[in-house]
Amino acid sequence: MSSTSFLTAGTVGKAALATIVGLAAYYNDRAVFDENRKGIANEPGYPLIGNLPMLIQAKDSIHDLMLEVYHQRQQMTITFSILGVPRQILTLDPQNVEHILKSPEFHSSLNDLFGNGIFNANGEEWKFQRKTASIIFNVKNFRDQFTDVFLDELRVMKSDILDKAVAENQVIDFHDLMFKFTLDSFILLGFGVHLNSLKTEGKVPFAESFDAAQRATFQRFINPVWPVTEKLQKLVNPWTKDMNYHLKVVDEYARGVTEKRRKELAEGQVHKDLLSRFMEASNIHGEPLSNTELRDIVLNFVIAGRDTTAQALSWCFYLLSQHPRVQEKLLKEINDFVTDDLLEDSARLYESIKEMKYTHAIFYEVLRLYPSVPLNQKYALKDDVLPDGTPIRKGDYVIWCPYAQGRVEAIWGADAKQFVPERWINENGELRRESQGKWPAFNAGPRVCLGQNLATLEAIVAIIFLVREYKFSLAPGQNITYDVSLTLPMKYGMKMHVERR
Repeated sequence: MSSTSFLTAGTVGKAALATIVGLAAYYNDRAVFDENRKGIANEPGYPLIGNLPMLIQAKDSIHDLMLEVYHQRQQMTITFSILGVPRQILTLDPQNVEHILKSPEFHSSLNDLFGNGIFNANGEEWKFQRKTASIIFNVKNFRDQFTDVFLDELRVMKSDILDKAVAENQVIDFHDLMFKFTLDSFILLGFGVHLNSLKTEGKVPFAESFDAAQRATFQRFINPVWPVTEKLQKLVNPWTKDMNYHLKVVDEYARGVTEKRRKELAEGQVHKDLLSRFMEASNIHGEPLSNTELRDIVLNFVIAGRDTTAQALSWCFYLLSQHPRVQEKLLKEINDFVTDDLLEDSARLYESIKEMKYTHAIFYEVLRLYPSVPLNQKYALKDDVLPDGTPIRKGDYVIWCPYAQGRVEAIWGADAKQFVPERWINENGELRRESQGKWPAFNAGPRVCLGQNLATLEAIVAIIFLVREYKFSLAPGQNITYDVSLTLPMKYGMKMHVERR
C-alpha cells in the first residue's frame, strides 16, 4: 500500500472524528439529529445518545423513574430524547391525560400477544367487538352468573388451600393464589371451561406462558430494537423458552378450546361464555369469526380481567396488612352488610355490595397507588396541542404514568403517598369519583374499560369473602416491589401467614 493510501485513510479518520466531535458539541444533551423542542421542558441527556442510558438503567424500575423525573424538574410535562426512538413526551397533568385518552392508536409491539383483539383493534372492528361483548356485561349476568362464578372459585380456594394453610400453619404465596383465582374465574367466563389452576400444584403451562408472553410484550413496548435483542438472547441461550414458545402454548390452548366449542354448539349445546357469544356473531364482513379472530378477542378480555384484578387484590391485602386501622374499619362494614345466608344468594349479595361504600373506597385507593396499568403510551396521528399548551407533532409518542400520578402532591395533596381510603368518601358519606385524567385506572373516553364493573365486582366479592374468614399477615424478610410488565405484578410474590377470624 502506498504512502498516499495511508495518508488518505488517516485524513478520512480525522474527518470522521472531527464530524463526531462536532455533532457531539451540537447535540450535547440529546440524541443525534433530534432538534431542541420549544415550548416543552427537556430532560437533559448524553451527547448523541440522549436519555438512552437512563432508560436502560431504570428498565426494572421505570415507573419510579417517571416520578423521579417529575420531582427533579418539577414539570408535569417533559420530553425525552432517546437514540433510535421517536420523540417521547411524558405528562402527568390530568387535563393532558384525559385529552390523550381520546386517541385510539397503540404501539405495534403489542400485536403478537394481543392480535386484533379489542386492545389493538380500531375503527369498525373495535366497534363490533365492543358492541358484541357489551351484551354479556349486563346487570342480570352480573347479579347471577358472574357473582356465582367468583364465589364458587373462592370456595375452592378456601377448602383446597386456605383451610389447609391454617391447619398446618403454612405460609402461602398470596400473589400466586390471586392469579390462580382470577385466571380460573376469567377462563370460565371467557372460554366456558374449568382450568382448575387452584387445584394444581405449581404452575399451569398455559398460565406460565401467558405470564411470560406479557412480560416479553412489555419489554417490546419499551425496547425499540426488540427484534434484534430477542434474536441475540436466543443465540446466546438456544434452550430458553422464548416469546415464540410461549405464544405457541397460549395459541394452542385457545384454539383447542375453540374447536371443541364449535363441535359442542353444532351438537345443540348451549353455552353462555364470551367465546360462545362471539361464535354466534359475524365479523364486520358478515362472515363467521375465524379461530384466530376468536382467540384474539377472548384472550384480550382474559388479559384485561385476570391480571389486573389479581394484582389489585394482591396490593390491596399488602396495604391492609400495613394498615390495621383500615382493616378493622373494613371488617366492621363487611359484618354490617354480609351474613352467611347472603353468601348463598348472589342476587341479594350483589345488591348489598352496592351499598358498601368503604369497601369500594379501599379498592379505588389501591388503584390510585398501584394502578393495574401503571404506564401507557399512544402516538399522535397528527399535530396537536395539549391542554397545558405543549405542542405535539405527528408521530410523537406521548406517555402517561398513573403510578407516578398517584404519588404527586400537586395532584392528590400532601398525603399523596399515604393509603387513605377516606379520600374517596365525601362529607355526605357518598363515594367520590375523580376525573378520568386524574385517576385513569379504567382508561377514559370511547375506550373506557368495558369490564370495570366486572373487575370491581370480582375484587370486592373476594375482599369480602377473604377478610370475613381470615386474617392475613406478611411473612418477614420480604422485598415487596413491582415487576415491570404491561400491568403491575409483584416481582417476588408475597408470602403471608393465614389465621382464622
